[in-house]
Amino acid sequence: MQRALPEPFRFKSIERIHLPGREEREQALREAHYNMFALKARDVYIDLLTDSGTGALSKEQWAALMLGDESYAGADSFFRLKDSVKEMLGFDYIIPAHQGRAAENILIGSLVKPGDFIPINMPFDTTRAHMFNAQATPVNCVVDAAFQPELEQPFKGNVDLAKLEDALKTHGDRIPFIMVTVTNNSGGGQPVSLQNLRDVSAMARKYGKKLFLDAARMAENAFFIKEREAECANMSMAAILKAMMDTADGATISCKKDPMVNIGGLVVLRSEEDYMSLLPRVVLFEGFITYGGLAGRDLDALAVGLREMVDEEYMAHRLSQVRMLGDMLIEGGVPIIRPVGGHAIFIDAGQFFPHIPQKYFPADVLSIEIYREGAVRGVGLGALAFEDKDPVTGEKIMPKLELYRMAIARRTYSNSHMEYIAQTVVNVYKRRDSIRYGLKLTYEPPVPGITHFLARLEPFAL
Repeated sequence: MQRALPEPFRFKSIERIHLPGREEREQALREAHYNMFALKARDVYIDLLTDSGTGALSKEQWAALMLGDESYAGADSFFRLKDSVKEMLGFDYIIPAHQGRAAENILIGSLVKPGDFIPINMPFDTTRAHMFNAQATPVNCVVDAAFQPELEQPFKGNVDLAKLEDALKTHGDRIPFIMVTVTNNSGGGQPVSLQNLRDVSAMARKYGKKLFLDAARMAENAFFIKEREAECANMSMAAILKAMMDTADGATISCKKDPMVNIGGLVVLRSEEDYMSLLPRVVLFEGFITYGGLAGRDLDALAVGLREMVDEEYMAHRLSQVRMLGDMLIEGGVPIIRPVGGHAIFIDAGQFFPHIPQKYFPADVLSIEIYREGAVRGVGLGALAFEDKDPVTGEKIMPKLELYRMAIARRTYSNSHMEYIAQTVVNVYKRRDSIRYGLKLTYEPPVPGITHFLARLEPFAL
């Protein structure tokens, strides 16, 4: 195992965290109805539920907060953010939003009609839910390697061009745009190659379709390209990122990930026509077009974060820390998605618990057991999150992957925290055969695609 690179930063402020006792953990699980989203943060020792908005700001970002112009319209903060987007991503038009799913709401809610189909390499939960809410259907066009957890392949997030062309030929005018998520979160944080993005872009032009990126983890994707795509090895991470963006007509961005702010999202666009078509929905759902539901100080912190995310020393440390955790788990025999992605470790919960049928949510059983073992909170991303129903028969369709994700907050946890996490998970793995229960739903929300956020669960013996 290669230990993570030393942190290219030092700590200027700390936050107290508490390891609750076993009885406290059991009580917390009961009160949360065994759903990790319903746990109180104070009952969690190490929080890996998400890397969204959970990172630490730099001193430059804290300073930028004081520059915030809180004018309702046309604030200086907006124009500083616009300059940063142009410099780092190359887009002329920007729409701020309060977070990534708000950006998705603006794009999908404006451009997608009932009965549409959206080809995508693999949608994450909120992206998928917005498509369902618009009465549209995501068409999964990811390469088959994405569904082989132990396969070591450099770009398992790639779009399968044959699947994409088949979707374009089959659904034609009912496709409003193509979408590619970088990195591919649902498939284990796996990157998309620059050549694949260029090929998808060419196919989009051939069929007269727009291409949008879901670019929450675009900087991590750029670093993977630099590492793994030979022709890009001598390019800077910033240049690779710009090249990625050059393939697209626009992007939705959860700025709570790679751009390293605690709140915020963006829609970035190439053309004024696209920009004008989205603005009415911004005013209806977010706020005026130059603040989009954010305070001016948030816009300024984001302007700085967009530049900081391409610091190659920082990114090398981040990815090496995640890899170190992955290596420790592999050494302990734990089945994980390989190669290790950028922002998280994804455990193959189906292989971890082969004796628990998928319909009884083994990924979520694993989330309970890891919390029970060490007050570490992750999230199940399996049947509970991604189960579908046959539109004709109503029968449940299980996802191909049953994963448990541990997402690592940026600039937040130390390498010794990674060692604690690994030992916690390995301890559960050692007693896996004794874990003989499944979960049943006692409540699920009526809106498709968001069950795992609000579900109430109850264990039962198998």
